[in-house]
Amino acid sequence: MEQIEIITDGIEEKIEYKEIIKEVLDKCFKEEELGKHITITVTLTNPENIRNINKKYRQIDNPTDVLSFPMYEKEEISEVKQQKYEVILGDIVISIPKVEEQAEEYGHSFKRELSYMVVHGFYHLMGFDHMKEEEKAEMREKEENILGKLNIKN
Repeated sequence: MEQIEIITDGIEEKIEYKEIIKEVLDKCFKEEELGKHITITVTLTNPENIRNINKKYRQIDNPTDVLSFPMYEKEEISEVKQQKYEVILGDIVISIPKVEEQAEEYGHSFKRELSYMVVHGFYHLMGFDHMKEEEKAEMREKEENILGKLNIKN
């Protein structure tokens, strides 16, 4: 099994979170044909902590739902897949209270919203972005594909 490290910082640790994250990332790894040598860290936190991270690394002094810190550009991912030694793909930081808030706001289940945040963060680590419409559509298609294969609905 691939390396998935899940850290909680400033929130209550719940087994449900870890189960959802592992299920989603297992499917992401399978779909993108990533090997056991790839490592991802997911930090689950609160709005204050994610705001501080957002401010420090993006110079945006606001809380957000998910942040991703990729180690590679999209063009480098095929080479990363070929490596035989351990490779850190990057870090994902998710605000659990924001996930809860957005699940309610959008009429989704908590599982669906957290799953979406994990998939969204994962594809940022894979070098995808949503700054241009074409890139946004490609990323969204990949996200929906994973959620569909996991049978995660609202």
